[in-house]
Amino acid sequence: QVQLVESGGGLVQAGGSLRLSCAASGLTGNYYYAMGWFRQTPGKEREFVAVLNWNDRYYVDSVKGRFTISGDNVKNTVYLQMNNLKPEDTAVYYCAATPLFSNSYHYFRATSYSYWGQGTQVTVSS
Repeated sequence: QVQLVESGGGLVQAGGSLRLSCAASGLTGNYYYAMGWFRQTPGKEREFVAVLNWNDRYYVDSVKGRFTISGDNVKNTVYLQMNNLKPEDTAVYYCAATPLFSNSYHYFRATSYSYWGQGTQVTVSS
C-alpha cells in the first residue's frame, strides 16, 4: 500500500522559510516515480506548485526563484524548500506521486497523479 506522509508545515512570518518533507513508502520497485507538490486554499482547486520528474524540475511561475524541489532516493523522501514566503503562499500543501511522466504536459494536472498525501498546513503571516 502506497503512503505519502507530509511534514514540515507551520506558521511563519512573511519573508521566512519552511522545508516540507514527503516520505514515501510502498512505491513498487518496478517503476520510477515523479513526485509533485500541490497546494489548495478553501474554495479553490488544487494548484500545481512543483514537480521532480527524474532529473527534470518544474515550478509554477509564482514560486520560481523562491521554492526548490529535491529528492533523496535513499530515504524515499522528496522535499520542498520554501524561501521568502509570502502571505499568498498560505495553503494546505499536498505531496503527490505517479510513475514517471513521458510528457511535461501532464505535470500540472492533479488528475495525472496516482497517489496523494494527507496535506500539511502552511500559514504565512504578513
